[in-house]
Amino acid sequence: MDRPGLLRPVAALIVGAVFFVPLYVVLANVFKVGPRISTDPMGLPLPPTVDNLVRVMSRPDRLFWVSLTNSVVITTASVLVLTVLSAMLGHYLARSRSRWARAATVLLLCGLMIPPQVILLPITEVLDTLGMMTTIQGLILFNVGYYIPFGVFVFSGFMRQIPRELEEAAAIDGASRFQTFWRIVFPLLRPASASVMIFLGVWIWNDFLNPLIILGPGKGTTITTGIYRAIGQYQADFGTVFALMFLATMPVLIFYLALQRNFVKGLTGGATKG
Repeated sequence: MDRPGLLRPVAALIVGAVFFVPLYVVLANVFKVGPRISTDPMGLPLPPTVDNLVRVMSRPDRLFWVSLTNSVVITTASVLVLTVLSAMLGHYLARSRSRWARAATVLLLCGLMIPPQVILLPITEVLDTLGMMTTIQGLILFNVGYYIPFGVFVFSGFMRQIPRELEEAAAIDGASRFQTFWRIVFPLLRPASASVMIFLGVWIWNDFLNPLIILGPGKGTTITTGIYRAIGQYQADFGTVFALMFLATMPVLIFYLALQRNFVKGLTGGATKG
């Protein structure tokens, strides 16, 4: 085997090992007793134990279950609203040739360049004025407002693959624009919908700073802020922390595996047509 051909698999193996190390540390320490985690974090969990998982799920304050419920509600509501609104707006912007549509597209794409930390302070002022600060509804509204440019970008790009003739034929048959979108166009957007839902679901599920500030440390918690609350100021139960991280990963991993079939197809849709 020539040298370039040998270097590629070696480089892939090294990169894969680097990414696998954090996963190994979490998986190994979930099934260890607490004292062994601090003394031998890289060792194998022999003998394995599920005490950490049992203690997390049976805490008197129900930290895991409350955090899981809030994260599921926030992520599900945010992703569903974002998918519907992004698909409708992406369809309009992809089909419209007006000056206002182009200006709206540029404005939305500019939103992709703004980090959420930059607008977090004014967002909290707006939510406080609306009486939605420290509420789940306020966090959902923030997610919808901030992430909708990404959804519109994906849907509008994929929309260019769908022939206009399908919509024109539906209009000739007497369908309204609303009926045409939901019965003809939206079912064809399944790959793009899968990509949007996976990306936004992972981002919103893993978000830490925004729930911490908007919900407040004493008003509510999500799965990520729950891990933060499990770490004390002067001591930490590492078994609980690793068990929480493991359990927090499972729902979003299952969600990704359920939709990954259409993931790449949705991202690359529209890449070759303009």
